[in-house]
Amino acid sequence: MTVVVVTQSCQLWIPEAARLLRPDGRLVFLTISTLVYLCSPDEGLVGGALRRPQFGMSRIKWSDESDGTEYHLSHGDWIRLLRANGFDVENLIEVQAPADAKSPVYYDSVTAEWGRQWPAEEIWVARKRS
Repeated sequence: MTVVVVTQSCQLWIPEAARLLRPDGRLVFLTISTLVYLCSPDEGLVGGALRRPQFGMSRIKWSDESDGTEYHLSHGDWIRLLRANGFDVENLIEVQAPADAKSPVYYDSVTAEWGRQWPAEEIWVARKRS
């Protein structure tokens, strides 16, 4: 069984969001942090070392029991995709784990300690150009 968490459909849903939003409309979406992908081993918890290359990271095939595949864009690729579809990035919020987050696991693969040092998620805010 293959599990697709985030598909390459961002090349489809971003243009669709641009089509549906009125000029000056705001697009807000949440994605896993780039650092989570870069620091993820094939199995187990995210660590403090880079384990994957950033360039060409769009498709990550996990070798764990879920047999999952994830698709993720780098920050530069997100910005280029948004701008190509008429959006200007207003903000990128890197979510930090709160001080009272519980360990051993804050998310499925991130400890609370890790999440207090590095963002596990990112909130993108973009506005459609007039």
